Amino acid sequence: VFAVNGFLRVATGLDIGLSTKCVVIPKEMGMCHKIGYSEMRLPNLMGHTSMAEVIQKSTTWQHLVHTDCHPHVRTFLCSLFAPVCLDTFIHPCRSMCVAVRDSCAPVLLCHGHPWPASLDCDRFPGDEDMCLAPLTKDYKYLHKVLPKPTCQTCPAVEEFFTHKRVLEVFCDSNFAVKVKLSKKRTASEDQEYNIECQLEFITPGSLLPYETQSMIQQWLLINEKCIERMTPTHRPTVYLLVGNIEEGIILVNQVYRWQRKDSQLTLATQKWRYHKCL
Repeated sequence: VFAVNGFLRVATGLDIGLSTKCVVIPKEMGMCHKIGYSEMRLPNLMGHTSMAEVIQKSTTWQHLVHTDCHPHVRTFLCSLFAPVCLDTFIHPCRSMCVAVRDSCAPVLLCHGHPWPASLDCDRFPGDEDMCLAPLTKDYKYLHKVLPKPTCQTCPAVEEFFTHKRVLEVFCDSNFAVKVKLSKKRTASEDQEYNIECQLEFITPGSLLPYETQSMIQQWLLINEKCIERMTPTHRPTVYLLVGNIEEGIILVNQVYRWQRKDSQLTLATQKWRYHKCL
């Protein structure tokens, strides 16, 4: 049992006693900035002993944090990689680990990675011990529960269509979001992307525009293979993503390439305001 007590123990069972030190959370660990504290303990709860190792291992998780796969994903990961500088180590509770794992493991799988053994939830203390617990059950009632993007097969990009066909598709859909995508020029080999979303239409009575925009950004981050296919160069490319919300899941069913010379999408979005679906 890894209850937090007077001994400072890493969850792996290593007793690090009083050999830890407080250090400033480095700028490279962007995911652990603005979390309520600015200094962390080293070695951390993952057993990393040098700052170089902490930075290297934590940066592989930053992409998962950007997907917002769970409200506590940042808190959970930062409590392990950059534990708060107190007299004793505070582990995340097992219940927090389970909640984050259940929401975020499918996103990792979408990127080809299983949930790692190093984050096995059985290694964390139960809620009756002193640990970081998830927010209360009331949280979900105080905050609007939004549909979740999911890992899915990328729809083929359509380049030839008529505005009438697009209007028919709109009639069967909940949202259409105009997205501008481009590759970022980065020093590292990791691919990063610029994503700009602009709402074209939304079915009345479903979601607020900014909610749909943020969900589409999340869908793109989760389905990164789709972004790879849609951004072959650093030059920005514009697409229209059209889809449905079914049983709390957001699905993109159609992807149209929005070319300047092609006015069919512009025409469809203009006519939509007055269009009567059959």
